[in-house]
Amino acid sequence: MSNQLRFRSGQVHLHKVRVNSATVIEAGDMLFLDIDDAKPASSFTWTTDLPTTQSNFAAKFLGIAHQQSKSGDTDDISVDVSPTSIYEFDVAAGTYEVGDLLNGDESTIKLMNQQLEAVASGTLAIARAAEYKAASSTLLRVMFASAFFTGSANTNAAIG
Repeated sequence: MSNQLRFRSGQVHLHKVRVNSATVIEAGDMLFLDIDDAKPASSFTWTTDLPTTQSNFAAKFLGIAHQQSKSGDTDDISVDVSPTSIYEFDVAAGTYEVGDLLNGDESTIKLMNQQLEAVASGTLAIARAAEYKAASSTLLRVMFASAFFTGSANTNAAIG
């Protein structure tokens, strides 16, 4: 799925966010808010191990990029923060139940921009499976939970 935005259904809530001119973002990337600008998951700082990194990423998870930003670009981009949008995403091979918890998969101590894997708890999750897969699959429909949308299920989304 790399470098593709696979929006399937649901209500989209687009926010315009700043991107540093040196940051490269593809439509469909999972993004986090780094102080005042969006960055792709692969730029997130690795901490100790995968679960710790995923938990920290969940606390800063912004949403899904709807626009690309090439190196040198200075325009803001649109990011979907909606918990009701459904996207088709690459996932680690496995079977999935509706509601299974997911976060970014890793490759060489770095989160991947457009691939998810199952996680054990809600504090690690940024997404839920939106469909059932009885046979091992590497493609899954999912709903995301932004830490910056108070209507999402992300435990970090509360104000106050």
